[in-house]
Amino acid sequence: MLLNVGPAHPAMHGVIKIQVELDGEILRKTDIEIGYLHRAFEKHCEAATYTQCFPFTDRLNYVSPLISNFGFAAAVETLMGLQVPERCNYIRVILSEISRITDHLTCIGASAMELGAVSVFLYMMKAREWLYELIESVTGARLTVSYGRVGGVKADLPEGFEESCRAQLKKTREVLKEVDELLTRNRIFYDRMRGIGVISAEEAISHGITGPFLRSTGVAYDVRKAFPYSLYERFAFDVPIGDHGDNYDRYLVRMEEMQQAMLIIEQALDTLPSGPTNVDPEGKVIEADLMADLGKFGQTSGLLKQQVLIQPTLQGSEERYHDRISAPTKEAWLPSKEQVYSNIEALMHHFKIIMLGHGLRPPPGEVYFPVEGANGELGFYIVSDGTDRPWRVRCHPPCFPIMGALGQILVGDQMADIVATFGSVNMVAGELDR
Repeated sequence: MLLNVGPAHPAMHGVIKIQVELDGEILRKTDIEIGYLHRAFEKHCEAATYTQCFPFTDRLNYVSPLISNFGFAAAVETLMGLQVPERCNYIRVILSEISRITDHLTCIGASAMELGAVSVFLYMMKAREWLYELIESVTGARLTVSYGRVGGVKADLPEGFEESCRAQLKKTREVLKEVDELLTRNRIFYDRMRGIGVISAEEAISHGITGPFLRSTGVAYDVRKAFPYSLYERFAFDVPIGDHGDNYDRYLVRMEEMQQAMLIIEQALDTLPSGPTNVDPEGKVIEADLMADLGKFGQTSGLLKQQVLIQPTLQGSEERYHDRISAPTKEAWLPSKEQVYSNIEALMHHFKIIMLGHGLRPPPGEVYFPVEGANGELGFYIVSDGTDRPWRVRCHPPCFPIMGALGQILVGDQMADIVATFGSVNMVAGELDR
């Protein structure tokens, strides 16, 4: 019997069609059809300036967009030879690992729900909400954050971030313990996952598979260890691996990766460098709207020595944060608003970075930069012709090779196993179809 599964099937999320050839309940042949969410990511980037590409990267893996932000920024920085400050790299590591946890929470929660474990989904979404609140406090958005910048990040961490982050990680660990007790030794879950969706290490490597899917086969390849970036070499963490290459091992690998990600975040918080900053020695502060009202009535006496209180997500534009979150170069970073509004050189610098035909202008050349995304190696290949727009942008999405192998993995399993195996892929269509 020939049967179409998706794209309207709930487990296919509206973006995948699998045509299966059935012998009773056994899958004898499968054909995977993708492309339902094609967004022309690469061509959009080639028609935009380097800074304008960040909203496009948000929509690759929209469950962990910060990793895509930082991967693209690091590729352009490598092309330009930029070195970002230590604090900026630490911020990138902290937010990348928070994003990795949110991605794995979504994967395990959704795939468990599709197998009937609705309670697990609710627990995981509760923990993900806590982490999204952390991300929102830093970036001003929950999902499409556009927080990365070539040469730095949009804004510094808000006051009190460390305490709230540690508190949320503690609560997340409790949720993971609850899920472990619910699922890991659950006989129904174990029987649905163990020995299903099996792929060998050799087959995974031949397909170019990376990430938890590859590590479930016993191959300990992790970009953070193999090609350290953003100072990952300073942090001690393990790379979890499996030995069966099946759905159950992929579940265990992701569960342990979340624990390792929290260890990395805590190490980064412990050693987070303060970086240079300019603060009013008298510690004077004033609300921004009050300062504006005083200025309207000409009551400006002493205002120049006041520190203005504004929203944390706007503080990246303030002078005292620049040195610790941005590269010390005029080629890539906008001057602070205090400088732009007070001297003509900074105003000219601002216009040169923003004006079409000017802006960021990496030297002619090409670069490929990989980072460890939640699903595996996320790489950006960029070709520069010396203008303010990339001549060519190519994204290496970790989902794509896994979907290329999915048809082969499904053969021999039962019809009901499609849902379990597809859930373990953690396919994100924005990244897959681009």
